Amino acid sequence: MSAPTKRLRALLQTDTLQVMPCCWDALSAKMIEQAGFPLTFMSGFAVSATRLGMPDTGLISFGEVLDQGRNICSAVSIPVLGDGDTGYGNALNVKRTVTQFARAGFAAVMIEDQLSPKRCGHTRGKAVADRTEATDRIKAARDARDEGADILILARTDARATHGLDEAMWRAGTFRELGADILFVEAPENESEMRTITAEVPGVHMANLVEGGNTPLLPPALLQDIGFRIAAYPLTLLSAAMRAVKESLEIMAAGSHPAERLLDFEALRRIVGFNDYYKEEARYANPRT
Repeated sequence: MSAPTKRLRALLQTDTLQVMPCCWDALSAKMIEQAGFPLTFMSGFAVSATRLGMPDTGLISFGEVLDQGRNICSAVSIPVLGDGDTGYGNALNVKRTVTQFARAGFAAVMIEDQLSPKRCGHTRGKAVADRTEATDRIKAARDARDEGADILILARTDARATHGLDEAMWRAGTFRELGADILFVEAPENESEMRTITAEVPGVHMANLVEGGNTPLLPPALLQDIGFRIAAYPLTLLSAAMRAVKESLEIMAAGSHPAERLLDFEALRRIVGFNDYYKEEARYANPRT
């Protein structure tokens, strides 16, 4: 078992809720780690937005997502969970996706039951696969793991929005029986539904907190009390970064400069890694004569 997978399993064996800000590239992942968070998630929404400048509507390819994931996983030591969308095809595609995500260094891969092209879980136009196809995806992901892919399976269902809460819970429970390690019922609409999910479906549950989305932004202490083990914030950092860029551009367009809003140059260099680079460089520098 790889170090990222071991660390993620250890985190999930505690009774403490893991607050998980989500990343989109190597720098955002590094900043999350430097801030002391023990894990992160590569958000498909955020990667599509930042890599392509396009919405999360199935436009980004498997290869592009995998390439982004390699860069992220190589930049940090904390476990990274990755968005594997629908698995990018049939059951065999799912197995390949899981295997390649494991080789890229992910600690877990999310496989969901939406139909392609998938949608962000809190936007319109979603449709989910029937039960047979949905469960086949999780079976294929489990088989890839059991056949050697060192990775955890995060099984997501979007059936709450299309078929109701009972169907979503049936799917989550079935996914667990099939071998999923983490369960994710997307977009419950209130605290009562969130409590019902964790009470009636055994397993490790992840809550997805999208500002302006369908699920209430409950505080971490309450989420832990409800029974969630992970609280994912997929767009918080991206939204904060976009607002900062937008406001700085407005200031510059008005003929001024956003100097007071910026990190100082030393902090910027430190976060990126210049100081660490200089220390390592000094190990190999020949003394000048």
